[in-house]
Amino acid sequence: MATKKPTSIAPINGATQIQCRLPVAPTALAEIGVDPGTWKVLVESIFPSAKTAEGVGLAVQYCRARGLDIMKRPVHVVPMWSKTLGREVETVWPGIAEVQTTAARTGLWAGMDPPKFGPENTRTFRGSVWRDGRQESGQVEVSFPEWVEFTVYRLVNGARCPFTEVVFWGETYARAGKGEMPNDMWQKRPKGQLLKCAKAAALRAAFPEEAGEYTAEEMAGKVIEADSVPVHAQASVIDAGATFTVAASKPNPESESIAAGDRGIDPAMEAAIEDEVRLRVDKLVERSRAAGAWGRAEEYAQAHFTGEHLTYALAELETAKRAASDPARAALDEAKAAAKAA
Repeated sequence: MATKKPTSIAPINGATQIQCRLPVAPTALAEIGVDPGTWKVLVESIFPSAKTAEGVGLAVQYCRARGLDIMKRPVHVVPMWSKTLGREVETVWPGIAEVQTTAARTGLWAGMDPPKFGPENTRTFRGSVWRDGRQESGQVEVSFPEWVEFTVYRLVNGARCPFTEVVFWGETYARAGKGEMPNDMWQKRPKGQLLKCAKAAALRAAFPEEAGEYTAEEMAGKVIEADSVPVHAQASVIDAGATFTVAASKPNPESESIAAGDRGIDPAMEAAIEDEVRLRVDKLVERSRAAGAWGRAEEYAQAHFTGEHLTYALAELETAKRAASDPARAALDEAKAAAKAA
């Protein structure tokens, strides 16, 4: 059976490399303060799926900066697609267990409720993935919950306060390669992975000052550029043997939001909105109408949609909000729009 050739790093100053799954020069290990035996454990047991020695090295530096015990694997090396580089790069993100531990150490975490799952859907996904150095097309059928709601409690001035987040499977699952196919983990554990993401979102809402980072479970399979990844954190990235940081900036309010006086949707753009996005927006509008929580719904849309999808979501929320506050005016507007379309 043919064996896969390990990724290697060029020797530094002619030094002999430490031979293991991801060989590295002793001088490189000295720079990050790791002995050869520990390095072998890291690349073969702690981070067995890491593809580059630089990715593991970055995890070491991340844990040292945060005062974390890397042997407990508080972080994960996560491959993400870079639109700028046109290929995958390795990034480092904390796991859900680390985020939960951080919240618990504040002394203000006051428990959590059992998750509430939405209705189950079954769908066939198609796409292409890389196997044995070549791209293969395929399809897979997955049954998954449409959404999950998770609540975390925090003590605020002595009172036990709930922080609830709803996370949708369709906008959260990790994709494998190009196309829409979920990766192996999301195929095997569609409910478990979504639950981890919902728990992370609720912990961030309850403890923004301590658990503000996104988790490895949320970032796997995403695109590193900020226009495709809905994060306001930073991703530690590996590229060509160099360590650097790419800031995942906040959405630009001038380009991604709608002016207060102009909430209309371009017909061509509306026609391009996928049915799945329409369904998510419809459910968001329905929940907001029932609770009267329009401001919170807009914040949710800003955090979970980008580009044309964000424009569409905000426009639909504004229309529903106007209808709820002034039914007569809303009916008149709809009549005018229908007459114009005719």
